Amino acid sequence: MHRPVLLVIAHGSRDPRHAATVHALVRRVRARQPGLRVETGFLDFNVPSVNGVLESLAAEGVRDVVALPLLLTRAFHAKADIPAVLRQAPARLRIRQAAVLGPSPLLADALERRLYEAGLTPADKPSTGVVLASAGSTDPEAITVIADFAREWRRTGWHAVRPAFASAALPRTDDAVRELRELGCARVAVAPYVLAPGFLPDRIARGAAGADVLADVLGPAPEVARVLLERYDEARMPARAAIVA
Repeated sequence: MHRPVLLVIAHGSRDPRHAATVHALVRRVRARQPGLRVETGFLDFNVPSVNGVLESLAAEGVRDVVALPLLLTRAFHAKADIPAVLRQAPARLRIRQAAVLGPSPLLADALERRLYEAGLTPADKPSTGVVLASAGSTDPEAITVIADFAREWRRTGWHAVRPAFASAALPRTDDAVRELRELGCARVAVAPYVLAPGFLPDRIARGAAGADVLADVLGPAPEVARVLLERYDEARMPARAAIVA
């Protein structure tokens, strides 16, 4: 059965680590599904652009595309920027926009993977407070999703989990670290809930100076690749995704 091309849409960054991390994640997705064609497009700063990829696909005769926002929350980029870009696609393309990656239990697993790689162990969970540090958003829906995700993750055994934001919302990472110290956590860890390095992840890292552990970004974690493929499969069901072009 013919499968639509998966177009992963990343924001883009002047920081070269961003694109390198996105490409590493896409390689992992391809490795999990060797028969699936996966392309990458960027909204800004990096090439190829989303428009450029869509035009190339149309010129090849591709008909069906699943456009997957490489985003953890459904905020402005998912609600406005990406649909606007997709509406400019060549008319011959039938495009479905997949849901954003979060929330998902697999992303909690990926966060824990990064914390364990940074030195924690499962035995540390009951005595460790974790700052769930995201980029931040002015969209109330996105902030609520992060707060809910923190509460759900706390139920997996951590002493405490506090959300924090690098921009647009409070508290900041350093404030959440201090709060967990005051709460009496034996150790404090910062888990960046971001997909790739860049300006805001660097701000999270600076805010983690008072923590005991700073995990890496999610990047090409196997669990993230699994979520991408789940969202792709969901988008192939007509009732689960919007046709935008």
